[in-house]
Amino acid sequence: MSHDYNDTAKFDTFPKLLCENARRWPNDVAMREKEFGIWNLFTWTDYLNEVRRLALGLAATGVKRGDVVAILGKNRPEWVWGELAAHSIGALSMGVYQDSMNAEVAYLLNYTAATVVLAEDEEQVDKLLEIAPEVPSLRHIVYFDPRGMRKYQDDKLIFAGDLRAKGDELAAREPGRFEAEVNEGKGDDVSVLVTTSGTTSNPKLAMLQSGPFLRHCTAYLRADEKSAGENYVSMLPLPWIMEQIYAVGQPLVCRNIVNFVEEPETQMPDMREIGPHFVLLAPRTWEAIAAEVRSRMMDSTRFKRFMFDLGMKLGMQALDQGKRSWLADRILFKALRDRIGFSYLKSAATGGAALGPDTFRFFLAMGVPLRQIYGQTELAGAYTVHRGHDIDFDSVGIPFDDAQLRIDNPDHNGVGEIVAHTDGMFTGYYKNPEASKADIVDGNWLKTGDAGYIKKENGHLVVIDRIKDLATTTHGVRFSPQFIENKLKFSPFIAEAVILGAEKPYLSALVCIRYSIVSKWAEQKGIAFTNYTNLSAQEQVYELLRSEVEKVNATLPEPQRIRKFLLLYKELDADDGELTRTRKVRRGVINDKYGDIIDAMYANRPMVPVDAVITFQDGSTTRVKTELKVITLLPPPTVAQAAE
Repeated sequence: MSHDYNDTAKFDTFPKLLCENARRWPNDVAMREKEFGIWNLFTWTDYLNEVRRLALGLAATGVKRGDVVAILGKNRPEWVWGELAAHSIGALSMGVYQDSMNAEVAYLLNYTAATVVLAEDEEQVDKLLEIAPEVPSLRHIVYFDPRGMRKYQDDKLIFAGDLRAKGDELAAREPGRFEAEVNEGKGDDVSVLVTTSGTTSNPKLAMLQSGPFLRHCTAYLRADEKSAGENYVSMLPLPWIMEQIYAVGQPLVCRNIVNFVEEPETQMPDMREIGPHFVLLAPRTWEAIAAEVRSRMMDSTRFKRFMFDLGMKLGMQALDQGKRSWLADRILFKALRDRIGFSYLKSAATGGAALGPDTFRFFLAMGVPLRQIYGQTELAGAYTVHRGHDIDFDSVGIPFDDAQLRIDNPDHNGVGEIVAHTDGMFTGYYKNPEASKADIVDGNWLKTGDAGYIKKENGHLVVIDRIKDLATTTHGVRFSPQFIENKLKFSPFIAEAVILGAEKPYLSALVCIRYSIVSKWAEQKGIAFTNYTNLSAQEQVYELLRSEVEKVNATLPEPQRIRKFLLLYKELDADDGELTRTRKVRRGVINDKYGDIIDAMYANRPMVPVDAVITFQDGSTTRVKTELKVITLLPPPTVAQAAE
């Protein structure tokens, strides 16, 4: 293990760092990919050779400096090779979320005038061929997996093997072409276009330069050290800014090993096989792991449930005292960490959205070194993190040494808009100077749009919610929907929740059950059901969820308690526009789409009829006719209660 980090001032682009790593550590493992049950290894030499062949192949097909190369597919080594291949010849890379709908992909390709798309397989090729007539700039679709592709005859299609062959031919004609192209690249060239979360509209594209991005990656490594040879498992989408840091930028600087799982469905077993030293998981994944652990306890013996409860009690008590319980570790946590694949963890992070304090405490008690991070795409990702044992459940830690932040227009409690700057600051939004001008202030500070404050006692940043999402009831009660939603999602039975109450007399909630857990619970209870909609309408399920919501209410101030809730007939879905691709709630869409249901809840109707059409990912639809029951937990608040 070594902290011999590369010099990002000298090697100021991704390809330059790759060349340096291949020169100094040619046979060290850079990546692993699981395929057909076997972990395939790629050294830094392999990595460079793949990038060189793809880069020259792209050049041979006419890709020029300044062109945009889009990448569409699951997390694979080829995804990263393609990104660096584009950078090597001066093109800009743009990652597209692999589960994006056709209209989303067409919008991004047209907006950037992308000339080439690097696609993973037949599924993505089908999507691209369908929208190709709408995207005049698209010249070539390069696919890496040839299975199922024999039936296609489109002139735009190029097999990656043939693209590599074109690269080999160009290398033979022009020896040294690749090195010359790489050397021509500058650290202040815009090289990466990263989509913002787009909670209100089509995503914007942040323009990031290689040099500043890599300097910020190094600042991150100073705040949260990683070493050559340590393992990371890439599970979050590569178009997301934080996966760009963890799976692309940081490994080039510190030479840790990036591992790619076989399929999303096998990620937890695959992660256990690797035993990573550090992980980055979305809050939704941490919540799902915690829910799965507790659901497994539902299937276990009475003795095991007793030991689990005892271990958790001892662990939480020790955590409250700033300690670890050796007995809890012995009877529960050591085996639990091993079961999940966390035995070797040195660092674990969560970001992209807030993680509920209850989930946070659960993992810390277990001995998982979980840290909350916070940042924005425009600032090259995270720029705050908890350090060592300085954990504050309400905060997102303190800034990196290359970051500055301030609170603009604070109220009497010190709460205002978070405004920040890092070395990795973007140069603006692609083809959108108006939005750039609106979000960049004082030359190089970003208005984040988040409300928060800095704790005087420890300097930690506390993020409350998006400013536009902070809401007030008609009684003047101010509340953060996200804060209450996170508390609800700690329940193993709740997958998603949307808190209502803005300009309403009190708070209500739309709740989505966690189908995998609730269905198991229902089977144990002998409750018959057919599908998600049918299960969520069962009387016993409503009673189960009532008790979960009441537990959360007990932890909230009286004015902020949930007075009513109902169980939604479907899961919230990014494909339906209800969530962003990073799983953030699009509140405007929810209010529009479920406006009739929301109005009925506040009109004191006990049942809400629903006649809706659900669209599945493959484009098929089904009609849902049902009635949703509105559960009243508490009477409407009095004016005196609201004023508390």
